[in-house]
Amino acid sequence: MSATSAVSPGAQGSVAPSPGAAARLPLIFSCLGHAYMHMFTAFYFVIVLALEDAWRMPYHELVELWTVGSFLVGLGALPAGWLGDRWSASGMMVVFFIGLGLAGIACGLVDGPVAMLIGLSAIGLFSAIYHPVGIAWLVRHAPSRGKALGINGIFGSVGIAGAGIVAGALIDAFGWRAAFIVPGVVSVVTGAGLLACIRMGLIGDARAPVRRETPPARGAMMRAFAILLLTMVVMGVVFQATQAAIPKVFDLRLRDITGEGVFGIGALVAGVYVFAGIVQLGGGYLADRFPLKPIYIAGFALQVPVLIGIALLGGPPLVVLAALAVLLTAAPLPAENMLLARFTPQRHHSLAYGIKFVLAFGTAPLSILLVSEIQARTGEFTWLFLLLAGAVAVAAVAAALLPGEARRTRSTPVPAQ
Repeated sequence: MSATSAVSPGAQGSVAPSPGAAARLPLIFSCLGHAYMHMFTAFYFVIVLALEDAWRMPYHELVELWTVGSFLVGLGALPAGWLGDRWSASGMMVVFFIGLGLAGIACGLVDGPVAMLIGLSAIGLFSAIYHPVGIAWLVRHAPSRGKALGINGIFGSVGIAGAGIVAGALIDAFGWRAAFIVPGVVSVVTGAGLLACIRMGLIGDARAPVRRETPPARGAMMRAFAILLLTMVVMGVVFQATQAAIPKVFDLRLRDITGEGVFGIGALVAGVYVFAGIVQLGGGYLADRFPLKPIYIAGFALQVPVLIGIALLGGPPLVVLAALAVLLTAAPLPAENMLLARFTPQRHHSLAYGIKFVLAFGTAPLSILLVSEIQARTGEFTWLFLLLAGAVAVAAVAAALLPGEARRTRSTPVPAQ
């Protein structure tokens, strides 16, 4: 049996899945993958607070160890998407879960910065698989795209939240190594479960019915894609820089609230991302029912005053503003993904998502270096969030130039290919 048939849905001897299971199981595993991906790419920003004492190294040197890994999260998106199309999307998801888990376990066993750099790079490389493969896999199977993307977005935020609270709890209870190893074991087990579902024929390749829409003109598609390239870069920079900086911002400004140790900071970060993730479902609801362009513009415009507030304030208002910043970064994502699908030919959707996530995560090295340099030079993050506010203002203006949308109407579902 070939490698492809071993993991691809519908392998010989399998039983065809029911329509309900064919839609639910990809949603379940895609959501778990989204949570794991964001947990593994976020928990180092909490673990690094413990490594400062364990390895006697300054924060800015330790956080830079993630730079290569963060770059690979973006760089690997295109080849991962290509393999998902040409080989097997579900097979690539198995590789994602198992490879990510093994990389996490390896990071928990290292003894120095060079080995940690290699381990974190492996985490970045396997993390690159999820978005171009998992999101396209989800969209392909979901009858209600906005709702499914909103639910999926919640799990991404829960993953970031879990990075804070799980890593903080494991560090305080067992040490920093457990914060890598325990999630790694869970990811490997999940990958084995997905492989078992595929081999039993419980996950198939049938596509959900889609609505017929009048395709936009070629010129409008090119203009929209160019604008989306700019806005997606800005969204990526803001997301990555905020995710990297928020734990240290809380550490600097909220010690009277969080207390000593890492758990308090991790729990506060978790609360911020859980709140934002739950509310993100509303973004999917809006994207299913209202024009996408105004939702997308509002997501950028409202971030400007919030980011300025984070730059200047501390205490409880800082926690509220951090939650709003994460919310306003996450809530427009269902609309963004649907806009990208709308202004891209269907046969190129995986490629488009691959390009998106190359940009979104390819900005991570710039974001990490920006966070590191500003903190090293000023000891704070005021200028970081002022710069982000300026970039978001530019993106809001660019989003306003997107072409208008054709009305989305109900029609006879298109049969699966």
